Amino acid sequence: MSAELISILVLVVVFVIATTRSINMGALAFAAAFAVGELAAGLDADGIFAGFPGDLFVVLVGVTYLFAIARANGTTDWLVHASIRLVGGRIALIPWVMFVITGALTAIGAVSPAAVAIVAPIALSFAVRYGISPLLMGAMVVHGAQGGGFSPISIYGSIVNGIVERENLPGNEIALFLTSLAANLLIAGVVFVLFGGMKLARHRTVESDEGSPGSPAEEGRVRLDAPRTATLLALLALVVAVLGFDLDAGLTAITLAVLISAVWPDTSRKAVGSIAWPTVLLICGVLTYVGVLEEMGTITWAGEGVGGIGVPLLAALLLCYIGAIVSAFASSVGIMGALIPLAVPFLAQGEIGAVGMIAALAVSATVVDVSPFSTNGALVLAAAPDVDRDRFFRQLMVYGGVVVAAVPGIAWLALVVPGFG
Repeated sequence: MSAELISILVLVVVFVIATTRSINMGALAFAAAFAVGELAAGLDADGIFAGFPGDLFVVLVGVTYLFAIARANGTTDWLVHASIRLVGGRIALIPWVMFVITGALTAIGAVSPAAVAIVAPIALSFAVRYGISPLLMGAMVVHGAQGGGFSPISIYGSIVNGIVERENLPGNEIALFLTSLAANLLIAGVVFVLFGGMKLARHRTVESDEGSPGSPAEEGRVRLDAPRTATLLALLALVVAVLGFDLDAGLTAITLAVLISAVWPDTSRKAVGSIAWPTVLLICGVLTYVGVLEEMGTITWAGEGVGGIGVPLLAALLLCYIGAIVSAFASSVGIMGALIPLAVPFLAQGEIGAVGMIAALAVSATVVDVSPFSTNGALVLAAAPDVDRDRFFRQLMVYGGVVVAAVPGIAWLALVVPGFG
């Protein structure tokens, strides 16, 4: 049995044990990375830790630390009230507002995880406060980010269009953007209907109806004070730093959190304990194991095996599924960067349309970012306050699994089979 096949079977075992024995999957994945890396791949500790997602670790810790402070000092409560008044108390509009905000951020150049890191904590605070399904709200944030993610000036769009140009393939930037936007908008609409969005349309909040002085809503309204004002300015600074100056979201967030904690230690003291440490362990462990798979060549081995199939349409379908499955655990852009070149040989035969194939790969590899093992899914999981995290993790995993199972096939049927491009 090859080392590559052994590494895949071990990953399956990790999933089974974590699901049936309620053990943190990240801890299991660290142990698996050690065993497979040392015994099957001959890697030393440095080789195993090469896949540790240090940047994601800092993002998860920094952003959840900053928003834990915002929750502790009442800033998120103030944001909830202000946003509800902005939409006239229509709770059903809130998930769509979050979809539009994250989509706009990524469309103008924000990295998808940065947009999700900024919006998800606020969106999930709404969800808990007003009885909206956390899964619904989290999915709307992630799909919004991916919906805007392939605009011609976006990070994803620029990278993928650059790969297409480098491989001398025919491309269509606008078609790629609109295809991704339409796919995520359609999925968001289905999620909205299935997870209680229509029921929200029948409810309005008291803030919209009772705003006069002395009313219950007015008396219960959260007021701005010095710590909350400083926290709002810190959140604004996070947005400007990430979008305007391309600074790291995690390092920026943890720096801002430390500054607020130094000035107002009383309201910030418990924030460190509110960081989602079990989520950090889970995500970092799984991604470290995926890094071992990449280091020992398992990902390339699987991709080349599919690329060598003699039936172009079948190879295209399998590449879409490989992109979705791997992207659910790793970098979406990274896997597209690996798979697009693998598709070049059969695209050159002229039997498969390049524009449709690239769009199908892009959709397949990004809509699955709702997985709790992807950066965006991990941020959503970590940002959810006052929820049963184990239950929410399972919900995200099941939903991510459904997306992985369904979307690549649908994208293949809609975009590849007709031969677009």
